[in-house]
Amino acid sequence: MNRKFVVAALASLPPLALWAAILGVRADLPPAEAAAFMAQLAEHMPLIVMIGLLAAAVAGLLANTALAVQTRACLQLADKVELASRTDAPLYDAASEPEPGGDPAIRTLSARVERVLSKLAQARRDAAAQAQIARADVEQERNQFATLVAELPQGVVACNREGRVLLYNSRARDLIGSVLLGLGRPLSDVFDRRLLAHAEERIVQRLATHNTAVLVSFVTSTLAGRLLRARISPVLASGDAPPGERLSVFLILIDDVTREAEQVEKRNRLFELLTQSQRAGLAVIRLAAESLADFEQLTPVQRQRCSEKIRVEATRLSDRISAAEPEVSELLRSAARLETMRGADLVASAARRIEAKTALGVRIEDVDAALWLCVESFALVQVLVVLAHRLLEACELRELRLSLHLREGWAEIEVAWVGHRLSNETTAGWEIEAMALSGGATSRSIREVLAEHQAELAWGRDTARARSHLRIRLRPCDPDDAPAPVDTDGGRPEFYDFDLFKSVGTRGELGERQLTELAYTVFDTETTGLNPSGGDEIIQIGAVRIVNSRLLRGERFEQLVDPGRAIDPAAEAIHGISRARLAGKPRITEVLPSFHAFARDTVLVGHNAAFDMRFLQMKEAATGLRFDQPVLDTLLLSAVLHPNQETHRLDAIAERFGVAVQGRHDASGDARVTAQLFLRMLPLLAERGIRTLAEARAASEKTFHARIKY
Repeated sequence: MNRKFVVAALASLPPLALWAAILGVRADLPPAEAAAFMAQLAEHMPLIVMIGLLAAAVAGLLANTALAVQTRACLQLADKVELASRTDAPLYDAASEPEPGGDPAIRTLSARVERVLSKLAQARRDAAAQAQIARADVEQERNQFATLVAELPQGVVACNREGRVLLYNSRARDLIGSVLLGLGRPLSDVFDRRLLAHAEERIVQRLATHNTAVLVSFVTSTLAGRLLRARISPVLASGDAPPGERLSVFLILIDDVTREAEQVEKRNRLFELLTQSQRAGLAVIRLAAESLADFEQLTPVQRQRCSEKIRVEATRLSDRISAAEPEVSELLRSAARLETMRGADLVASAARRIEAKTALGVRIEDVDAALWLCVESFALVQVLVVLAHRLLEACELRELRLSLHLREGWAEIEVAWVGHRLSNETTAGWEIEAMALSGGATSRSIREVLAEHQAELAWGRDTARARSHLRIRLRPCDPDDAPAPVDTDGGRPEFYDFDLFKSVGTRGELGERQLTELAYTVFDTETTGLNPSGGDEIIQIGAVRIVNSRLLRGERFEQLVDPGRAIDPAAEAIHGISRARLAGKPRITEVLPSFHAFARDTVLVGHNAAFDMRFLQMKEAATGLRFDQPVLDTLLLSAVLHPNQETHRLDAIAERFGVAVQGRHDASGDARVTAQLFLRMLPLLAERGIRTLAEARAASEKTFHARIKY
């Protein structure tokens, strides 16, 4: 039926009803009066019709408004049901919902929906409890594996045949020192592509000819000037296929050989100094000595000349050796296998060994728990045990007291006893003798071990307390040299993802690829104001990565930026970043190259991303960098998913999806929240037929908010 005809018919009902009522009331008039009345009524008919139409319009508007309110309420209820019914949504809590208003039917429907959602929430709780029990053992094994790899002192990286990183640990990230090491990233971003290709070629060739794995190594340098040695070993998948076809993983062990290379260079130079460069002097000495021995007819003057040549060259050789001696000692000390450990642990270990090897009791007192030492623990403990044994023999002691404290910049391990003071001659003899315990001897002396540690041994006596002591003085280590704890961000380390074995790499057009198989950089900025074209600047960039539909909290980019200008007070009131806090921070032209590298080969995601992208685009001329990768906006995607919601602010979307907001108006905090929301949106987009990047961008561009320009 024609919509306009229906509207016209409905609008004509009021005047027709009025006309019928009038005719019914005046039906008993005489013909003449009836004719006059009808003429008078016809004269006022336009006014009557207009009043009727106006009344109809008002009635229609009220009905349409009421219908729109009820429709919006129903659609919002539908959004709530959709979000609450998802398995990744937070458990629904009916008590937290506001009392529904409006039509009684809507209130009844809402109450019944809440009861259904509450039952669904209970069922999910029961299912989650059962799943947690079944998953506990597997999760524990994964955590143990991840923690083990993360805490290895050696850098570890694993990649698949396509060269995509499957696993790495924090040591590898520290050694490489690059933001480009991350899950799903190509290994060629951090190592020369030609080195990797050559290594793979050697591995495949060895497998094809000998059917055995081979360890391939190469040395390369980093941007920071470090020399790294990478050892690449293949991991074969199980099966009956030829080895080349079963090659699925490359395991790479990374060591920093910078110091080792420097030591080799020093050794070579010293070897040259002490051998090759001495040949001429030795030849002169030999010739002069042979002349003195073979030619008896030499005159006294000639003999004097030969003797002088021998003296001069011997002195020169001696001076060269003396000059090289400190460097030789340094090389010997650097060759020692030193490790960083807490001083308190070393003292406790020494106390246990002394009690086990001697008849002495040991009391530990005054230990500075904050001291860290760089030592070869076994050798140094052995020194303390040997000294305790010698003290027992010389002084007939019953007890020793060990302490550790910081004095005048030195960490002093003190061994004290009540008894006689030893002579310098006795203690000097102990230092140079080879250490021996229980009938066994080592080739090292106490003095050699102390020299390797650049340590000093001093003997003394505290007359006031009638105590003698010996002190081993070592340089303390900076606590930063101690192994850093693994940053798990509240969960297991996120340094691996074996689902990337199934990665399709970069095959296929980007726009046609599934949203779930893409890598994303989710970012946010804080700025001096809201007008990028008017000179406002970025003062903070925060970003996280999503790989394989998983938020990698450990792979993040955080940087404050000096804007070189004042901050709008209104903006500072929102993000709380003051100009003083930014003093000394790098400028945006220094920061953007690192962020550009961090975001390489990923899709950018932001909330109201057009605003942030405008700031990046304003710096293209100054930096020569273009952020030309595809961009997705969670504000627009929210409008695609829930067009009936009144607002698409980040806080409102987070509340709808049950995502906790932490660190609001901090670039890193907002980036993490945006990433969590984006992951929640992906399955909802798929249910609406939006599965590829091109489909997501096309749907976003149709929303009203996509028209906003900055």
